[in-house]
Amino acid sequence: MTNLLFLIPAALFLGGIGLAAFLWSLKSGQFDDLDGAAERILHDDDEDED
Repeated sequence: MTNLLFLIPAALFLGGIGLAAFLWSLKSGQFDDLDGAAERILHDDDEDED
């Protein structure tokens, strides 16, 4: 029972850190262009080098 007194606040603290990191990544624009990176691999940049 005494372990729960330590583990529950630790879990809430780590969850808060994870939530803060996620909100920071949303604010800094990490998830703005998800399709651009996926399509960039399909385009061949070496077409001009004839």
